[in-house]
Amino acid sequence: MAIFITGDTHGEFVRFKKSIFYEQAELTKDDCVIIAGDFGGIWDGSKEELHWLDWLEAKPFTTLFVSGNHENFDMLAKFPIEDWHGGKVQRIRPSVIHLMRGQIYNIQGKTFFTMGGASSHDIAGGILEPDDPQFKRKCRMLDHSGALYRVNHRSWWKEELPSEEEYQTARANLDRLGWVVDYIITHCCPTSVQDELSGGFYKADTLTDFLEEVTQQCRFKYQFFGHYHTDQIIQGKYVLLYEQIICLKP
Repeated sequence: MAIFITGDTHGEFVRFKKSIFYEQAELTKDDCVIIAGDFGGIWDGSKEELHWLDWLEAKPFTTLFVSGNHENFDMLAKFPIEDWHGGKVQRIRPSVIHLMRGQIYNIQGKTFFTMGGASSHDIAGGILEPDDPQFKRKCRMLDHSGALYRVNHRSWWKEELPSEEEYQTARANLDRLGWVVDYIITHCCPTSVQDELSGGFYKADTLTDFLEEVTQQCRFKYQFFGHYHTDQIIQGKYVLLYEQIICLKP
């Protein structure tokens, strides 16, 4: 059995074609591919989106993902929650599964702590409310100026960052295992790692500070994350992934 990990897909799953991800020829549904946030496959419910979810379901492997900041959290919340491999999940398709925040899973004899979410960085122009009487005018002005902005409940959701309840769940589950896991899967990274990665360009938030707390207290082998759109190893055990697909060693 094998476990592969990759970064943001944003609803584009070309990297999993047979001609690119050729390792799948030897895989079964007992093998997993984990996407480290910004899955993007649940966005607008379009026919094209449903086609790609069915396409993933038809793959020989099981697709797992943590949430990023670019997810439709209104749609995601509609999927029922169930138990899977020791933690809570939402099953999008029989073998396309959302790994929820603050959970710990036992997959192929290894423990994985998951904590999806991140702060959006493409919102310098602000978050617009679609029911604002000036909405269209504001959009035109921002588009004309080239400013980056998002629209509440259309392209941005406050749930991009975890709730206090999710932080409590995470701490309780880590307490249960004595703050020892094999791997950590997130979308963003601890504050100190983010500072080193970006030279201070990305600002700390409640989640990066929480992940800093986790990395200070927790014993683990590697943390895998996405969000920053490059592939890089930082401080030896923080693995930033984007389009690369890596395989965990047995």
